[in-house]
Amino acid sequence: MTSASLQPPAGPARRTLMAAAGGAGLAAALTACGAGDGSSDTVKPGSGGSAQGSGSPAGGGAALARTSDIPEGGGKIFKDQGVVVTQPTAGTYKAFSSKCTHQGCAVGSVAGGTIVCPCHNSHFSVEDGSVKQGPATRPLPPAKITVSGEEITLD
Repeated sequence: MTSASLQPPAGPARRTLMAAAGGAGLAAALTACGAGDGSSDTVKPGSGGSAQGSGSPAGGGAALARTSDIPEGGGKIFKDQGVVVTQPTAGTYKAFSSKCTHQGCAVGSVAGGTIVCPCHNSHFSVEDGSVKQGPATRPLPPAKITVSGEEITLD
């Protein structure tokens, strides 16, 4: 009578698999925390110009809103496009990534001159995306928009 081997089947050990999964998660988290170049985008209505910056979500000229949809001193979050559009002063429109630079959560509200991330309560300026309150340490990256007449589009 022969006995079956009590050795585990050949293949990667559980620790190896867990370490690989952890490494992949860390890489994804670090990618989500990419830094912007610190520049800010400003577009005035009727200028027909395009705001320039880095870190902009892909949009391909998608119409986002009318200028009247963006409150002065506040803004509006466009979750599907990954962008937040603000109007810091009358007639001045800016756009930023809606992904918090702390841990990549989507920002949740815009009020009182501040863009707020609900995950860890980081606050960013509607004027330039700079950090007003941490734990985030880097500003929101600017996004590219065009204001033509009353229409705001994502470039």
